[in-house]
Formats: sequence, structure tokens, C-alpha cells
Amino acid sequence: MFRITRRSLLLAGLAATAGRSLRAETLPRIYVAKDATCPCCSAWVDYLLADGFPVIVTVLEAEPLDALKTERGIPGEARSCHTAFVDGYFLEGHVPVADVQRLLAERPDGLGLAVPGMPFGSPGMGLESEAEAYDVLLVGRDGSLTVFSSYPAA
Repeated sequence: MFRITRRSLLLAGLAATAGRSLRAETLPRIYVAKDATCPCCSAWVDYLLADGFPVIVTVLEAEPLDALKTERGIPGEARSCHTAFVDGYFLEGHVPVADVQRLLAERPDGLGLAVPGMPFGSPGMGLESEAEAYDVLLVGRDGSLTVFSSYPAA
């Protein structure tokens, strides 16, 4: 019969913590640039953190944030409320973690991913059970936009 002791609880706790630390160390850091007043941007950051990504947030005023998007080659029709950077790519808007993971695994030739606008039901934008349909776009080096993945309406 197994007895629960302080030692077994301590070892179980260390094992659980070690697993989380290892995961955080293996995932690349995501740098997020966002406006100070946008609660959905903060919700997307929380979503990334919950999935184990280490995140660093920089708050910018609207004009410098827009200039950053222009400098990084994010076309106007692909823009959203916040911009993030991970491992040589940008993530514009409410990009799902599954697409971030796929981007990092497949490493397509492009600048990054974008979820234009702020579609309801995308990560950080309300209930998935009431989501509207939206596409995640791959932004090519020439500014072209191709569908990387699609999410149906709920």
C-alpha cells in the first residue's frame, strides 16, 4: 500500500515544477508590442502564458506601434491591434497558439502570421462558442497574403 508522506509530496511537486520549467525553457520567447488601453491584447498575452510561452510586453502609443508594423512589412489589410515577434517571424493580432506552433515547426518562407481585425472568438476576443469565422494569413516577403489556416464560425 502506498503511503503519502511529506517526502513523496515534495518529490511530486518538484517533478511537476520541473516539467513546467522545462517546457518554458524550450518554447521561444514572444515579444508583444501593444497599446496600453487594449484589454483584448492583454487577454491574448494571458492566453500565450497559459500555453507556456514566455512573453515580454512593451507598451507603445498608437503612432510608434503603427510605425513598427510598417517597418516590419505588415500590410495595412493584415493589421490588427497588437504585434508580436517570435523566432524571426511576426504575429499580428489574435493568432491561435496552434498556428504559432505550426509556424515554428514548418518555418515557411514568409514574414509572419496575421489575423486581420479583431474577429470575435479568436484567442482573447470572447467566447469560442460564439466565434465568427476567420482566417490566419501567412504574409509573404513580397507582402502577399495566403490562407495559413481557417477557423469556422461556432
